Amino acid sequence: MFDLEEKLRPERALLCSVDTGDFDAEVSIEELSELAHTAGAEVVAKVIQPRPAPDAALFLGTGKLDEIKEFVEFPNIDLLIFDDELTPSQQRNIEKYTGKTVIDRTTLILDIFAQRARSKEGKLQVELAQLQYRLPRLGGQGTSLSRLGGGIGTRGPGESKLESDRRHIHRRIDAIKDELREVEKRRNLQRQRRKKDGVQTVVIVGYTNAGKSTLMNHLTQAGVLAENKLFATLDPTSRALMLPSGREVMLIDTVGLVRRLPHNLVEAFKSTLEEAASADVILNVCDASDPCATEHLRVTNDLLLELGAEGKPVVNVMNKCDQIYDLNDVPTIGNTVYISALRGNGIEKLLNAIEEALPKDRKRCTFLFPYSDLKLAALVRDDGNVFSEEYADEGLKIDALCSIIVVNKLEKYVLE
Repeated sequence: MFDLEEKLRPERALLCSVDTGDFDAEVSIEELSELAHTAGAEVVAKVIQPRPAPDAALFLGTGKLDEIKEFVEFPNIDLLIFDDELTPSQQRNIEKYTGKTVIDRTTLILDIFAQRARSKEGKLQVELAQLQYRLPRLGGQGTSLSRLGGGIGTRGPGESKLESDRRHIHRRIDAIKDELREVEKRRNLQRQRRKKDGVQTVVIVGYTNAGKSTLMNHLTQAGVLAENKLFATLDPTSRALMLPSGREVMLIDTVGLVRRLPHNLVEAFKSTLEEAASADVILNVCDASDPCATEHLRVTNDLLLELGAEGKPVVNVMNKCDQIYDLNDVPTIGNTVYISALRGNGIEKLLNAIEEALPKDRKRCTFLFPYSDLKLAALVRDDGNVFSEEYADEGLKIDALCSIIVVNKLEKYVLE
């Protein structure tokens, strides 16, 4: 009975960080705690050591590691999670020094992604990032690579592959890249088809757990999983969205972001994130109730610049405003809308903001075609969204949303 309870209890973790002054270590370790919770761990304690730089061999100082070694025996700690990317030698040295399993921030995020990926593309992207990250860490790990599903940091599709030699892993990486190139080709063809068909896209980006999936569900009834956890959803979702004017756009959700998102993951998910670079409008969703909201906006904007989305119309969507006592405390950057996706507050203003931000290449008009020119009505039906048609004494009246090109071509049939 005791053994069964031991197996069922969550892994107990001690979080470790070095405060070099390069970033807010307190805020970062709190985020690490949320990540650990999302992965299924129980955080027992947190340790932050101020240092000019991490120790090259042990990351922390030997005095602090001695304290940790003594502490972890009493509450039965299972693993140490470090709030930075450890070198292979640092990881091995700390495990040898403390006798405990050691993982870093990148391994933890990769583990969460391995749990959350559902589509074939998502699983391939996660496996690629895992293999690229673990390849230089093969040496000296011995039997630890045989822990199939043995806890946080060991899940996912890569373990059995890592027991093979490096050449086999390189072959697997090459094979995944080939598959992802095919996926990217299909995604590019879809983008080209949307552009050819005149379909405009609105892409949701933002920090993880900002309410992107809740917003997607409210706007389109997409039925996307929405949980109060980091990276609750990983695979992108696309749904049609009807705007107040009758214009229909494609709303696309993307993977959430965190501070210092591992480079391997940014590269692996670039084809997904690049939806933002080709979008007509970007919705930068941010949790307005988070004290670090300004920092979250900056993280997202930096990645958008990296992806080549500079100059795209951006609507900053400050979500969860129902949890804010004074909206004057909410950061304002550029074109900003305040909403609560859960309660539906401010959604109408958001839809109007999207409408305003879209390129002005479509216009809603009422056309009157004399019966002698009825064949021209086909241009309107083929090009735009028709709201109504009415046969009157003087001809056919059509209320429709059309491209500016068609409106200009049929200018003499437009009713004032």
